[in-house]
Amino acid sequence: MRIEIDHRVRHPEKQHRSDNPIQRKPAWIRVKAPTHPIYLETRDLMRESGLVTVCEEAACPNIGECWSQRHATMMIMGEICTRACAFCNVATGHPNPLAADEPQRVASAVARLGLRHVVITSVDRDDLPDGGAAHFAAVIAAIRAATSDTTIEILTPDFLRKPGAVETVAAARPDVFNHNLETVPRLYPTIRPGARYFQSLRLLDQAKRFDPSIFTKSGLMVGLGETRAEIGQVMDDLRIAEVDFLTIGQYLQPTVKHAAVDRFVTPDEFAELAAMARAKGFLMVSATPLTRSSYHADADFASLRAARAARLAA
Repeated sequence: MRIEIDHRVRHPEKQHRSDNPIQRKPAWIRVKAPTHPIYLETRDLMRESGLVTVCEEAACPNIGECWSQRHATMMIMGEICTRACAFCNVATGHPNPLAADEPQRVASAVARLGLRHVVITSVDRDDLPDGGAAHFAAVIAAIRAATSDTTIEILTPDFLRKPGAVETVAAARPDVFNHNLETVPRLYPTIRPGARYFQSLRLLDQAKRFDPSIFTKSGLMVGLGETRAEIGQVMDDLRIAEVDFLTIGQYLQPTVKHAAVDRFVTPDEFAELAAMARAKGFLMVSATPLTRSSYHADADFASLRAARAARLAA
């Protein structure tokens, strides 16, 4: 039975848009529905802890695989975003006040899951004076106190017009500071209208300058109409900012009111993009149709540390 979702509730700002029919996915993108018992355990733990995951909110296609391995990307500061990006399935609206006990609840869930590596992301909170930077720092501190061996990766908003926010988060010493550029500059007005390309690039540069030991990471979606030359320019911009790790994945359209898929990029083309990125000097590259920012993040972090050690030794 097909369940109809009322998109007017999650995305009221998109209802004036014309419908974009959702294209049938090619064979290399289809995934099986999750049924693994550990997937169910992970889901139940998130419910019991009152936590939100971007895996569910963004309708990630890898949720079955990741949760079956007890990997979950926790989304802090609520499930309502103040932005209205054309690609994103997270609900838009007026967020609730921050929950003071959320850092402890996140830390407890990380400890119960026995995570070696955890990814913490958030909605955009333009309503907060610091964009939620202090809350990120509190979550990092709580995880460190609960399980000191767990490495921490954060995936932050752009902190647009929030001076000092990047420094607040970086001072909390995450192991990986991730912020996604998402797409090429030309497409920002339609795909990411509330953001600014050079602000996102500057954020990554600021994090690296504040603490060069922090790994920095960013991600791109393809299949939105970008050109190969534009992707190459974004790669160059990221390398100038000394970003260590680049992820590239296929954009998938959540609903008929979201941006349309321009095309499905083939696995061979992803391999070519990965080779291009490695040639430009990234320490790590993950480029496949199903790649997402936190996909295989624990294994990738181990490889990232090894790659840095090898480069320093050379």
